[in-house]
Amino acid sequence: MGNTSAFVVAFLLRAIYGGMQIVTKNAFDEGMSTAVFVFYRHLTGILFLVPVAFVLERKTAPQLSFKVSLKLFVHALYGISGAINIYGLGLSYSSATSSSAIFNLLPAVAFFLAVLLGMETLNLKRIHGIAKVCGILFSLAGVIVLAFYQGPEMKSFNHHHLFHHKSNFHGGITAHPARTWIIGIFLTTLSTTAWALWTVLQGPMLQAYPSKLLNTTLQMIFATIQSFFIALAAERDFAKWSLGLDARLIAVLYSPPIQKLN
Repeated sequence: MGNTSAFVVAFLLRAIYGGMQIVTKNAFDEGMSTAVFVFYRHLTGILFLVPVAFVLERKTAPQLSFKVSLKLFVHALYGISGAINIYGLGLSYSSATSSSAIFNLLPAVAFFLAVLLGMETLNLKRIHGIAKVCGILFSLAGVIVLAFYQGPEMKSFNHHHLFHHKSNFHGGITAHPARTWIIGIFLTTLSTTAWALWTVLQGPMLQAYPSKLLNTTLQMIFATIQSFFIALAAERDFAKWSLGLDARLIAVLYSPPIQKLN
């Protein structure tokens, strides 16, 4: 029963995360800056995390040294603000389907990096090692098919679309030139690799600063500051920073709760 519940929860999380991809992709198609979106996503995230961390761990928080702070800053730079900004660009250049497919390679990439860094072992003489390799290869094959094969356009039986916007949009599918699509796949793969490295190195970071909640909160604060300056450099038109009652606001509000679930 316990294993079944775990699988159900994992499936629901993937389904909800897929919904986030669709909502976010639609916001980008409506013209929202990817860098501005990432900043707002992180900002709303810390508005939730900071009060919770303060209430729960203000009395038990370990001392924070400059060296540990610097490690957390760098860890957040490549693994949170950097990875998510690159992922946002990749999503804007490709599709929600391909981006979700590549992101699902995260466990396989993390395992591969852990083996390279000597944090995991892989014994090909045992059935468990062979099963791991086969699982990674099957996952990779599935992702390649989903990411690179666009196939014919499929018409939906539902002609009432949830989102309406003026973009290069026909039949519910956003058209992407081949070169743009390849750039999107490359950026999404790069961001997934950065995320995987962040996941693998999160263990040593927790040893350096063992408070899990404060560790995450501090990284999110650093990532928010970093994302602000990235957005400031990428989008100088402050009219595009405004949020209305549209898909942009939905994407910003929808993303932080999913971020906490993951």
